[in-house]
Formats: sequence, structure tokens, C-alpha cells
Amino acid sequence: MKRSMIAIVGVLFASMTCVAQDSGHDHSQHIRHSAAAGVFVPPGQDWAKQNVDKSPRHQEWVKVKQGNRMVNSFVVYPEVKTKATAVVVIHEIMGMTDWVRSVADQLAAAGYIAIAPDLLSEMGPDKGGTSAFTDRAGVGQAIRDLPPDQISADLNAVADYVSKLPASNGKVAVAGFCWGGSQTFRFATNREKLAAAFVFYGGGPDDAAAIARIKAPVYGFYGGNDARVNATIPKSQELTKAAGKTYDPVTYEGAGHGFMRAGEDPANTNEANKKARTEGWERWLSILKKL
Repeated sequence: MKRSMIAIVGVLFASMTCVAQDSGHDHSQHIRHSAAAGVFVPPGQDWAKQNVDKSPRHQEWVKVKQGNRMVNSFVVYPEVKTKATAVVVIHEIMGMTDWVRSVADQLAAAGYIAIAPDLLSEMGPDKGGTSAFTDRAGVGQAIRDLPPDQISADLNAVADYVSKLPASNGKVAVAGFCWGGSQTFRFATNREKLAAAFVFYGGGPDDAAAIARIKAPVYGFYGGNDARVNATIPKSQELTKAAGKTYDPVTYEGAGHGFMRAGEDPANTNEANKKARTEGWERWLSILKKL
């Protein structure tokens, strides 16, 4: 019997806020489900997968030990002569997607070792990760239920791992998007040895004591048409200023939430998202070069 792919079009939960607003496309169009395998395929977009698959750079999946857990992580190496700075890439609330892997590959193309951990490792059905879930709602719920201490421990283990690779110069930065952006800001409060934290449309902790623990400079990237997240910026500015910390937020006018993903999607028709993605990427790389 010929098996067919069944497209699932579901109602997106209000809390699943990583869907790009005003992006010119709907992420739900990219949610696929295999009737044969019963496996949810995260909305990474086919174009992102194609970019990763055709990359000439060395890519590998590694399992990073963290206590009794193994954190499945995607690593991409740059083609450079000298040891490189590493970047930990924290995924969105949609979990490990092809787009997240493509971001890691693009960082490697720019000269950095990139590692993207699946923070749902062993948290899915049958001890699987993101791809073990059968629907997007399940992924989002599982991510929201992740214990904060476990997230921090996973990220610390991954950062330790990548910093000790023979090809690494020991410097580690962290970057994340949406839910991952918020986790990036929080991780900066929990790890002393970070070169920098790059927060893409994520809110910061509202705990002054946590902010006081930050050692690394924090750089924010926000869409102008993202009032929900942008409402958190003044508080973060207030707390970081009071604590004498570096927090440098930049807002890209006209761009929506998720502009880094939406801005490189070939189907995107929002010029503001494209412009924000280009300018955000250039700013990100210019800061990385100075670390």
C-alpha cells in the first residue's frame, strides 16, 4: 500500500509565541507528520534542511554527558587554520529544527565552532528528543515543563564540552532565539565564563540578584513589531544599569517576532524582516569578531 504524507494544520497555542508575526508566511505550513513513522517533524523549513545538507563543513551529532543525562547536540566546525571561538546555539520553543542546525552551519561558515543542543534530549516519548514527539503542542508543553536547573546544567555541560575541543580556543559565547533568547539571558546569570550572550527576541530575568551575577556583555536583538517581548526591555535596562552590567539592545523597526528565521525564508514577503535579519546577522558577527 502506498504510504502518503498527511499534512497537519492545527490551531497554534497562544503560548507558542515563536511563530513570526507579520512575517509574510505561516510556520504552520511547515509542520509535517509522517503517517508511516508516526513522528513529528519540527517546522525547520525545507530550505533550511537543504542548506545544511549541502554544506561542505564538517557536521556531527554528539552526546554530551550531564549527570545521568546525555544531551544530543549538533556540532559544526569552521574551515579555518587556527583555533576558533565557540557559540552555543539555544533553540526556540519549537525544539531542535533544521533552521537551528542551519544557524549553526552559518556560524561555522563565518569561522566559529557552533554547537546546538536539543534540550529535549531524553525528555520525549521513549526517551527521545524533539523528533520523538507526535505534535507541535507536545513539543511546546515539554519545553515549558523543563526544570530550570536541568536547562542550566545541560547548557553548562555543552559549553564545557565545546570549550575543551582541540579545535577550540576556549572562548564560548551563547545565543538563542525566542524561548532560547530568554534562556540565553538566564544562562548569562548562571555561568561566569562566557565571552558574550546574544539574546534574540527574548526577555530577561526580573531578579536583581540574578542580574548581578552576569559577567559577560549581553546584546539584544528585537523586532519593532513585537510589543510583548519589547515590553521587557526597559526592566532589563533598569536592572543591568543598576548592577553595572553591559546590556545593549537594538530594535529593528518594522520587523516581527522571529525575524531571524523569517528574514531568510525564501517565501517571506516582509522586507522589514529581511532587512532586520541582514542587519542583525551583520551586527552579531561584528561583535563576535571582537571577542
